Amino acid sequence: MAMPANLPQDPPMTVEPVLRPSTAPTTAARAVGVLMAATPCTTRDARRILAAAADLARLNVHDLATAVVAGTEGTPLPARIERALRRAVEAARTSTLAAPASVGLAPNRQRTEEVLTRLRGCQARLAAAPGDPAAARALDDAAYTLCVLMGRPTTHDAVLAAERHLGSRAP
Repeated sequence: MAMPANLPQDPPMTVEPVLRPSTAPTTAARAVGVLMAATPCTTRDARRILAAAADLARLNVHDLATAVVAGTEGTPLPARIERALRRAVEAARTSTLAAPASVGLAPNRQRTEEVLTRLRGCQARLAAAPGDPAAARALDDAAYTLCVLMGRPTTHDAVLAAERHLGSRAP
């Protein structure tokens, strides 16, 4: 069957090559991983620390992230960047909410030890591979679980509370 001459013809199709997304972590993702492993904190908190430190050091976040990653490869951090990071981490650890004097029910000691151990394992895994998104998610999950278990607003507070709980004598 012949096509009428007055119908428009489709242009010839070209097939674009499929590009795979880069699996290499970005500098910022690696810097976030470094901060999460060192502090410990969640991804959100690590991003806030990075942004606050960049602001304190009067750098953009990318330049600060580059310095943090270079620091893991043996390049010493300039003093102003190190001070800015220290101040930003301290600010992140300082909770704006008053921690409850005591929790109504103390969490099970075995469960507390299990979650704290998992958090430490995730921290070590992320320290070994700061750009690994699965390791960052695992640390986020463990940090969240510990915060809920201990009734604390920050990972740092939750770790301290868990260590105090485990260090106290069993009732």
